[in-house]
Amino acid sequence: LGLVLETDPGLTETIIGEYIEVGIPGAKIGKSVAGGAIRICVDDSVVLNETVISLRDVWESTSYELERLQANPECVQQERQTNLTRHTPAYSLSFTPAQTPESYLAQSERPQVAILREEGSNGDREMASAFYRAGFEPWDVSTVDIASGKITLEDFRGIAFVGGFSFADVMDSAKGWAGVIRYNDRVLGQMEQFHQRTDVFSLGICNGCQLMALLGWVPGEDLPGEQQPRFVHNHSGRFESRFSTVRVDNSPSIMLQGMSDSVLGVWVAHGEGRAFFPDQSVQKTLESRNLIPLRYADDEGAATETYPHNPNGSPAGIAGLCSENGRHLAMMPHPERAFLKWQWGWQPESWNTHEASPWMKMFQNARTWCDGG
Repeated sequence: LGLVLETDPGLTETIIGEYIEVGIPGAKIGKSVAGGAIRICVDDSVVLNETVISLRDVWESTSYELERLQANPECVQQERQTNLTRHTPAYSLSFTPAQTPESYLAQSERPQVAILREEGSNGDREMASAFYRAGFEPWDVSTVDIASGKITLEDFRGIAFVGGFSFADVMDSAKGWAGVIRYNDRVLGQMEQFHQRTDVFSLGICNGCQLMALLGWVPGEDLPGEQQPRFVHNHSGRFESRFSTVRVDNSPSIMLQGMSDSVLGVWVAHGEGRAFFPDQSVQKTLESRNLIPLRYADDEGAATETYPHNPNGSPAGIAGLCSENGRHLAMMPHPERAFLKWQWGWQPESWNTHEASPWMKMFQNARTWCDGG
């Protein structure tokens, strides 16, 4: 067995000496160089001189062949080609992340937000935590609570439809959850009354995003069912769990104010997240009205349809929709799973000085709006 260490050049001899002292032989075998090449010599003869990228592609070639058997071969090929040219994502911020003001956190009476879940939901705890950290009073509410009359929505300023797999998604994305709402008079009545109010907001993430589309809360144009956008099976043909990149575009969304043009990393975890428009004219209308607030982005920060930058194949990189009044936002990625800095898969080193995760601003914006800001 052997061990290869990369060390500070000035410490190499010291470290080798420490190993030799305890009976472990050591020797200097190479050095790091600028660029992406690997060069190996044996007895002064060059036996390998290749780029890291080409060698990695050879190493991963067997894995790609296995991938072709369990995912859309077209997507597998796109990922292989994309990985040959990938580089550090061009994350950028149009604002400075900050902690929630103490004045919000110290209040004994906070705006109430219903963290709504259904059988199979699994994103309720982190969602509640994100809203709590932004100065809200989150309530754990299940659809059954509303159906039984145990709780009503009159006192809530917001609803967060959480992610997960409602009813195991056996009826496709969020259709079981939508059915529980649509075909229960008490629940439907409560939802309609809430949606008609002008002093409330809603957020749907992943399964909740799919639900909001099925209910018509986004884009909220009172579209006929056959024209309503929805989210369907990923083009890759499988569940995708990745740390993806999204671009925040200009939109009326109250939760994304001040975040336009930011390029951020965020977790995705869904099998049915591809935006589908039965009527292409609807997509064009939403584009013209700036009702598409988020798009999957490539390493340059540009909207993309290329896998795996775009994990589900959504047209024009669409990752979310919002209502024209800005109060209702639905998105497939999970900002509530990255509202703390340590939850990120990767961040630029220069962001280490920021007080908070950039995604915290989304929840803080909702609190500011509730206070009339």
